[in-house]
Amino acid sequence: MKKSILLTLSISLTLISGSAFSEERGIGGVESLRGTAELEVTRAADPMKKVPRDQVDIESSYVFQPPLIPHHIRSYEVSLNANKCLSCHGWKNAKQMGATKISVTHFTNRNDEVLADVSPRRYFCLQCHVTQADAKPLVGSSFERVQSLQK
Repeated sequence: MKKSILLTLSISLTLISGSAFSEERGIGGVESLRGTAELEVTRAADPMKKVPRDQVDIESSYVFQPPLIPHHIRSYEVSLNANKCLSCHGWKNAKQMGATKISVTHFTNRNDEVLADVSPRRYFCLQCHVTQADAKPLVGSSFERVQSLQK
C-alpha cells in the first residue's frame, strides 16, 4: 500500500515538473516592459533616446532630488581612474567652465566628517544624476510636484 502511494506521488510530481519546465521556456505567457520577445531570442536594441543639447535649469520635482543633467554626457568616463564630470563641476574648475559646483554634501562621509575631496560614496555621479531625455515613460504616473516647489 505504501509503495503504491509513493509510486503515485512520484508520477504526479514528474508530470507537474515536466509541465513547469515547458512553461519556463520562452516568456511563459508573461509580457514585460521589454514586450513579448522570447527569452531565447535576442531582439534588436531600442533606438537611443535623444538627449537635447544644452538646456536651461531643470527644476526639481521633490525635495532632495538629485539635479538632472542638462547636457549630453555620451562618452563621459566615470571610472575608478577618471571622472569627466569633475573636470567641469569640481570646485577647482567650475567657475572657469561656467558649471555648477558639486554640492558640499558630496564632501562628507557617512559619519558626517568633512573630507578634503569628494567622498567615495558620491564619486560615481551617474548613480544619482541622469540626463534629461525625450523618452516616453514606461509606466503611467500620477506624481505631482511638491506644492512648495511649484511656482
